[in-house]
Amino acid sequence: MKNSLILSVLLILLFSCKNVKNEDPSGKINIVTTTGMIGDAVKNVAGQLAEVTPLMGPGVDPHLYKATQGDLKFLIQADIIFYNGLHLEGKMGEVFEKLGRTKSVIPVTRDIPEQLLHKVAQFNNNYDPHIWFDLSIWRQTLDLIASELSLRYPEHEVVFRRNAQKYQSTLDSLHQWTITEIQGIPKKSRVLITAHDAFGYFGKAYDMEVKGLQGISTLSEFGLRDRVDLVELITERQIKAVFVETSVPIRTINSVVEACNDKGFNVIIGGSLYSDAMGEEGTPEGTFTGMFKANINTITTSLK
Repeated sequence: MKNSLILSVLLILLFSCKNVKNEDPSGKINIVTTTGMIGDAVKNVAGQLAEVTPLMGPGVDPHLYKATQGDLKFLIQADIIFYNGLHLEGKMGEVFEKLGRTKSVIPVTRDIPEQLLHKVAQFNNNYDPHIWFDLSIWRQTLDLIASELSLRYPEHEVVFRRNAQKYQSTLDSLHQWTITEIQGIPKKSRVLITAHDAFGYFGKAYDMEVKGLQGISTLSEFGLRDRVDLVELITERQIKAVFVETSVPIRTINSVVEACNDKGFNVIIGGSLYSDAMGEEGTPEGTFTGMFKANINTITTSLK
């Protein structure tokens, strides 16, 4: 009931304040994003021309996130809103639908070719939204961001395009480095087991087998059979480490570790991976490239 009330109040205020303009005295473009990953991409494209506010901070699970009254100010005053789409922000779908009638609300996955997306039967036959884990796909969102900003602020198009290309080069280099690092793990050990199935794109792009205890969304529940199957996989193939995620409770993977130990095989928790959220602002992991590098270092150290 409380969540429904907040949503109702949110929508009423959004419409009543639909003519509110950006009052930033600096004159910067006021941009709101959902996840930190999108915020990072927009910051790299817009540079000093925009003030970018991600709603979802470190450790926040976008699958479960609900718009709060504290989000009202940011959403109402935003000039542009960028979100992931593909049902990542499931709880905010209605908010974006309403907002899209009065201002620019753009899913960064909009122009990704369907043949690059992974359709998942267990996710109601929808596409897996975790595209940022394949850098060759994620780089494509920068073109859309630059195009949308250029459409609304054509006087800065040269800057947006140049910044997008520069950041794409950075992501291309990170992509090649990742391929090299993952190839350093023995083939039989390239099995990434995590709390939920957020690394499907990563596995396909970088030649790793990926298994998640939960499904694509953390809204899905895992059953006894899921845990039993994962425990059998770990023990039979002598997988050295499994991983927790910063945005998912550790208990989901602890149950697997305990069950392996009960069967006489000592699997360790190899570390914590950033999946649906980045690290703390001001740290290397608080940037997308820093987060990605931290994940690769954690995975390779534990599985080699």
